[in-house]
Amino acid sequence: MSMFDIIGPIMIGPSSSHTAGAARIGLMARHIFQEEPKKADITVYGSFAKTYRGHGTDRALVAGILGIGADDVRLRTSFEIAKERHVEINLHPSDAEVRHPNTVRIRLTGEDNRVLEVLGVSLGGGKIEIREINGFEAVLTGEDHTLMTFHHDKPGIIARVSTLLAMKGINVSTMRVFRSGRNERAVMIIATDGRVPNESVEEIKKIDGVNNVITILPL
Repeated sequence: MSMFDIIGPIMIGPSSSHTAGAARIGLMARHIFQEEPKKADITVYGSFAKTYRGHGTDRALVAGILGIGADDVRLRTSFEIAKERHVEINLHPSDAEVRHPNTVRIRLTGEDNRVLEVLGVSLGGGKIEIREINGFEAVLTGEDHTLMTFHHDKPGIIARVSTLLAMKGINVSTMRVFRSGRNERAVMIIATDGRVPNESVEEIKKIDGVNNVITILPL
């Protein structure tokens, strides 16, 4: 156990689960989306749905979506900042049953109507997990350097990505692949010991069957 686990994260707000965790989920959604959205549709469940106003969960989620961290005083005025930036925010509490009490679904829409939908949970102490990305099962914590590929499920892609990383001396700590079905859409999430350089990202994008590649730095 670390000191972070004992005293919690540095943050604005009363709750590491409902405020700091919520801000990190929003920030992770923004990193995956790779741009500031024009609209954010947010659905909160369980404990989030019951206490989101009192614990500042709503403001924290919006702050993260805007790129504002849990320790930034601007978190308190995130709705006002969203209005200034012309980002439409729609937040809805839901009484649907979920596996984890601190659950949120975020749907982001971009300038060209590109859409990203993620499901995240706040685990306590500011720790989070993104468990769905556009309907795919996922496990993304924001604690590691991460490379994500969105690709067509076909033989050879995993091997080629692994080879390119090895050639750059990049060590893989974990790798998970999720797919919608055989020979259909797939997502690969790779945690690495260090940052993947831009030139490697560009090489991976050129692999036949790869549609998009993003990198996420530790939050």
